[in-house]
Amino acid sequence: MTDTAPRPTLEAVAARAGVSRATVSRVVNGGDGVRDILVERVRKAVEELGYVPNQAARSLVTRRHDAIAVVVAEPETRVFADPFFAHQLRGISKELTAHDNQLVLLLTEGRDDHARVGRYLAGGHVDGALVFSLHLDDPLPELIQRAGVPTVFGGRPGWSGDRRGVVYVDSDNRGGARDAVRHLAGLGRTRIAHITGALDQTSAVDRLDGYRDVMVDADPRLIAEADFTPAGGERAMRELLDRCPDVDAVFAASDLTASGALRVLREAGRRVPDDVALIGFDDMLPVAEQTDPPLTTVRQDIEEMGRLMARLLLRGLDRGTPREGVGGTPSSVVLPTTLVRRASA
Repeated sequence: MTDTAPRPTLEAVAARAGVSRATVSRVVNGGDGVRDILVERVRKAVEELGYVPNQAARSLVTRRHDAIAVVVAEPETRVFADPFFAHQLRGISKELTAHDNQLVLLLTEGRDDHARVGRYLAGGHVDGALVFSLHLDDPLPELIQRAGVPTVFGGRPGWSGDRRGVVYVDSDNRGGARDAVRHLAGLGRTRIAHITGALDQTSAVDRLDGYRDVMVDADPRLIAEADFTPAGGERAMRELLDRCPDVDAVFAASDLTASGALRVLREAGRRVPDDVALIGFDDMLPVAEQTDPPLTTVRQDIEEMGRLMARLLLRGLDRGTPREGVGGTPSSVVLPTTLVRRASA
């Protein structure tokens, strides 16, 4: 056991700065009405003494916890295996850190976890929530609404019920899908297949709709359902080769799905892109640049989506109106996508 030095107190900071305790309290808790010269003296004393404000006491003054819940509606095995989530969490973390806010990560494995998350949000532990990877039957939107927590969602809402005032950040999934399929058609490919994502998520539905926008009269057998995973891509690609052995191009709903499809094509002796051209979606560099051949894909700025979600929420909290948009601009934002051409198509 070693002795530890007592934590510096407000009184100690006040004595070092030569001001009253009340003045120190106003400065460290973000209050107004303190002259600049005194603010500077207090901040210098805080730094010299290593004073750390008591968060509970500060919350009583500011009514803020400086903590944001990040709710990912997926089990931890999926979250920590899929680089998409790492990119989005990195963007969120950077923005929250820049504003001295803590990230509280909440994952959902099943219905019991949904109830736990709902109770936590309703308990007043955080100032707001960032929620993404929702599924159509997910109870989280209703639980969050009951909790009354300011929230920004990642992805276009797809649940039923009142969605007025819902703020979200998404990518142009449908437009990006159209660009991908048009590119394949422009290469002279006529049997263009689509491997979907999980169709209980709006991003997958939008990408399927984008495919259908271009392939208006496509053979229904050229559409195979998957789930945004490599294993799902493998299963779907095998189905496609069984049903439509003359397939000459594939648009996959994610880079991970495309990587699984690529393995099956190689096993089947199909050359990419000579025999079958292949395009993914996301442009996650650890995946898209390391496949053989490197993957042509639709780029969405996943990290920027995370940053923007956090930025919208924090600005709304600062204004006291988190659901009314920022600076007169629309509440929700849809980011553009870009086709990135590599060797697979």
